[in-house]
Amino acid sequence: MFRGFGMFRKRGLRPWVLNILRKSPKTGAEIIDEIENMSQGWWRPSPGSIYPMLKGMVQDGLLKEREDGRYELTSKAKEEDEFPFRSHFTGPRSVDAMLDEIIGYISYFEDLIRTDRSKLEPYADKIRTITERLTTLSK
Repeated sequence: MFRGFGMFRKRGLRPWVLNILRKSPKTGAEIIDEIENMSQGWWRPSPGSIYPMLKGMVQDGLLKEREDGRYELTSKAKEEDEFPFRSHFTGPRSVDAMLDEIIGYISYFEDLIRTDRSKLEPYADKIRTITERLTTLSK
C-alpha cells in the first residue's frame, strides 16, 4: 500500500513484528493483518516486505518457523534489549532513537499525503502545532 515508506519501512517494520509475535505466534499473513489493524488501516505492509524480513530474522536466530507456518520468538529475541515497543510501549531509549522514530512517522505521513491527502486533513491544526514546537526547539 505505501511504497517508498522510507526509513519507517526499513527500520520500523521489525519492531512491529517483534511486538506482535511477543503476544503469540503468527503466520506472515496474520502479521500483515495485525499491522494493518494496529495502524487503523493506514498501512498494510506488502508480502514482499514481510516474508524476506521473516526469513532473515529466522536466519539471525530471532524467530523460529513452526511446522504450522507460524513464526515465534526465540529466546534470543526475547532477551534482545532493543525492543522499542516493550509491553507498555516505553519508547526509544535515546534522543537519537527518538529522532529516528519521528523521521519514520514523518515518512509515513508523507506517504499518506501522496496516496490520500484527506486522511491527514482532520489533523492539520495538530500538525501545525507540532511543526511550531519543533521549530522552536531547533532555534
